[in-house]
Amino acid sequence: MIKILTQSTQFKEIKDFFEEIGQISLFTTRFFREAVNPPVEWKELFRQCYIIGNQSLFLVTVTGFIMGLVLTLQVRPTMLEFGAESYMPSMVGISIIREIGPMITALICAGKIGSSMGAELGSMKVTEQIDAMEVSGTNPFKYLVVTRVLACTLMLPLLVIAADTVGLLGSFFIEYTKGAVTPVLFFNKVFMTIEFGDLLPSTIKSFFFGLVIGIVGCYKGYTSKKGTAGVGTAANSAVVVASLMVFLVDLIAVLAADIFYDL
Repeated sequence: MIKILTQSTQFKEIKDFFEEIGQISLFTTRFFREAVNPPVEWKELFRQCYIIGNQSLFLVTVTGFIMGLVLTLQVRPTMLEFGAESYMPSMVGISIIREIGPMITALICAGKIGSSMGAELGSMKVTEQIDAMEVSGTNPFKYLVVTRVLACTLMLPLLVIAADTVGLLGSFFIEYTKGAVTPVLFFNKVFMTIEFGDLLPSTIKSFFFGLVIGIVGCYKGYTSKKGTAGVGTAANSAVVVASLMVFLVDLIAVLAADIFYDL
């Protein structure tokens, strides 16, 4: 009996997983359909861009600076041991711009922005504000979902650029205090190593990071269950699923870039 119940529970979990994938796919399809159809809620879009960018900038820049400090402090002893201290700026620059900057920024935004969207839309769902908008003739999906997803997609690359810049400054601070490296020498070595092929993939995948964070956050909030517990579940699951999707998108981007370079 216990074995049968266990198998039934596992089957239900697998079924719920694939149903969730199907619902998110339909939600994403509806987003693209609503996004290309006029009118565009420009005022709400700009407001969401300001909210997402302004509220996340401080956290992203502080994290980026610490990221540059820690990376340099951890790697510098090994580079000194092999006599490769002169390659520190190049190594740190490539590491931050290619992978660490976009990933750390996306995970921070998945936690902050994704949970915020899930909680906000979930509370609107619970208090029937979304139903009231539908009754009044307003398209709540276009006003609430499309604007937030577009704002997240547009602002995340800018936050990544800010994190990369401050991360390089943090690395320079350590190199300056421990190795007496001048700013000109440090940043010359960084930009001499970085190529267009390093910037393009990281920028493109930043847009996709923002897209999946916005889609997952809005989906969890827009389809949350009734009750205050549903709001908490929506916010929590938005962070978990968005973080997982960020890793998945990053894996696909790295594989695609590797195939492209092989060609």
